[in-house]
Amino acid sequence: MPYCPKCRKQVLEDAQYCISCGTYLEKITSEEFSITGEDLIKKVNELIHEGNIRRIIVKNEKGENLVEIPATIGVVGAILTPWIAALGVITSLATKCTIIVERKVE
Repeated sequence: MPYCPKCRKQVLEDAQYCISCGTYLEKITSEEFSITGEDLIKKVNELIHEGNIRRIIVKNEKGENLVEIPATIGVVGAILTPWIAALGVITSLATKCTIIVERKVE
């Protein structure tokens, strides 16, 4: 069962609004990509330029979250620079990564 992004209460699968706080619930799909650390920055840049991304999560081979990039970051290029720098550090430390991409369903 999904959760409300604002209040984190469980909501029904087909609900349009959270019954607890009234937040509009967007339909979101997620995709996973397994890549090497070397290709991480290139793939994240590709995903950001595609658009309709809500969030990008990068996990290491143990399944631990290394970084989460919110969708609003992709809109403003200057704010994206620190995230790319962080990905550069992750690239040097991780051999294999999983990227989870959340997209808004239109």
